[in-house]
Amino acid sequence: MISVHAEDVDAAYAEARELGYEIVHPLTTEEWGVRRFFVRAPDGNVINVVQHR
Repeated sequence: MISVHAEDVDAAYAEARELGYEIVHPLTTEEWGVRRFFVRAPDGNVINVVQHR
């Protein structure tokens, strides 16, 4: 798994859903302050898309 930073994680989540990518973990605001979701890339790898608050 890798992590990538997004300036607007909500927009990234919406785009991933529109493109039909598999969302492994839904968009969530974690108690330690990050907002993130996990998506499966076409090659099978899981990507943690995160925005720090």
